[in-house]
Amino acid sequence: MDSLLEQIKKRRIALTLKQHDMMLRVGISRQQYQRLESKGNPRLDTLELISKGLNSELLLIPQEKLNAVLSALDDDPAQSSEESQLTKESNKPLADDPWKGLLGDNE
Repeated sequence: MDSLLEQIKKRRIALTLKQHDMMLRVGISRQQYQRLESKGNPRLDTLELISKGLNSELLLIPQEKLNAVLSALDDDPAQSSEESQLTKESNKPLADDPWKGLLGDNE
């Protein structure tokens, strides 16, 4: 798995952003951002700003859940998680949905 700094760089490139673009999105100069990507040791608040600038979230994933999270992310990259969840729910038989009818909704 890539280091956090490598993931940041890959995400920026995937969004077709240049290092200079981060100045407008995050409020740090191109030189500061370049230093951060290459060998930085950013503070947590800086990482939070960068993640927002990259339309991303920082998450702390417990080690025992990491494989499950990675597997879920790799399942179907073309379909968003919301679309996937809606599809799964609409195709779920009544017997598989223990919450069905619990609150008086008979749908």
